[in-house]
Amino acid sequence: MTALLRLTMLAAAALVAGCDMLGIESAQVLAERRQADGKAIGAACRHAGRAIEDCYALYRKADRAAVFEGWREMNDYMRENKIDAVAPQLGGGTALAGKAALRESGETHADGDAPAGGKGAAHGS
Repeated sequence: MTALLRLTMLAAAALVAGCDMLGIESAQVLAERRQADGKAIGAACRHAGRAIEDCYALYRKADRAAVFEGWREMNDYMRENKIDAVAPQLGGGTALAGKAALRESGETHADGDAPAGGKGAAHGS
């Protein structure tokens, strides 16, 4: 019986050790990736000259604390090295953030823009 138990324990240990090879990620690895992604998003938003509120509106699924941390680190770096923001090539940050917020809430005009005075990222929707 002890030989069967030892064999079973050895097989179980081999299976558990191979989990990383199968592509199964642990909760810690996923949390670290989410943190790194959030910091990268925040840094990119700051480098593009976007307000942190616009960044939150554009990337609702990103971790806000990580986004803010990346934004703040890039802000400090840009100030220390006297680096100017690079204008986004896809349009104004506020208009883009407003459209993203409207897509999330399901409200749009016929032309796809936000209604005047309606819900938007700047109003804290």
